[in-house]
Amino acid sequence: MAQSTPNRSGDSRPGGDRASLYQEITDKIIAELEAGRVPWVQPWAAAKAPLDMPHNAASRHRYSGINIVILWDAVITHGFTTNAFLTFRQALGLGGNVKKGEHGTTVVYAHRFTPDKERRRAEAEGRQAGSIPFLKRFSVFSTDQCEGLPADVALPPPPIPDGLIQPEAEALIAATKADFRIGGDQAFYAPRLDYVQVPRPDAYFDPINWHRTAFHELSHWSGHCSRLGRDQTGAFGSTDYGKEELIAEMAGAFVCASLGITPTVRHADYLGSWLAIIREDSRAIVRAASAASKAADFLMAFRGERADPSADDDSVDTAIERRAA
Repeated sequence: MAQSTPNRSGDSRPGGDRASLYQEITDKIIAELEAGRVPWVQPWAAAKAPLDMPHNAASRHRYSGINIVILWDAVITHGFTTNAFLTFRQALGLGGNVKKGEHGTTVVYAHRFTPDKERRRAEAEGRQAGSIPFLKRFSVFSTDQCEGLPADVALPPPPIPDGLIQPEAEALIAATKADFRIGGDQAFYAPRLDYVQVPRPDAYFDPINWHRTAFHELSHWSGHCSRLGRDQTGAFGSTDYGKEELIAEMAGAFVCASLGITPTVRHADYLGSWLAIIREDSRAIVRAASAASKAADFLMAFRGERADPSADDDSVDTAIERRAA
């Protein structure tokens, strides 16, 4: 999914480029799924970088939405040793620079602005001024692609000690105060009764995979009408059901990465339905990644961690849809 570009500064591209950006992302995701790879769950055992969420090395803010998937893919594809990225100008601002001949990875940013004419008209009419959404592409570079950066910026984060992984997960689950039940032989979230159930960890061939299941189901829990309010009414096998599963699958992967947990298996039960969904609608994977990022952020907030929306607005799809309307 890493898209090479020599661009050194952000550029706004109106009109048909919004559709082409969706299609570029969607085509790559389809290719990955058709090859049997789930791009939001990277093969970290073979990666040079430690498990971590993509983040901006200058601001320390974590990227969100589809940008997580884009940047993880770049880390794996190019063999970067870190999940830290910078813009061309940020590298200069830190006293370093992007190495000659290096190409950036294209990420996306959505924002809104209010034209002066609309602001004046709204003031005269005594109403709130409307705003116009815009989509912006810009390039970021791995700190591996830079030189002359301060040592504390270029160094990858230290690995999370093995002994902290399971306690960290347990602490997060407890902090949510969710009705979280352990037992039985099936994992599920019951929306009507608002509880999560997963089998005992020792029921798994490799207990580390219990964490993946737990956060997948807690991601469903985050979508309850009293929380993030996602539509969870889709019947089993329906498109709406598949969309919710895709969101929970990605969100579970994001939470595991945030906690430094590396499952050894992937939930590919719905691979066919995911492919059908994103082939039908090129915006589906962007919407799902945005919703998954919000779900993961919602859960991580219980331990005081939340991506800064000013660093990377994961409402790209919402902004574009409003403008198109």
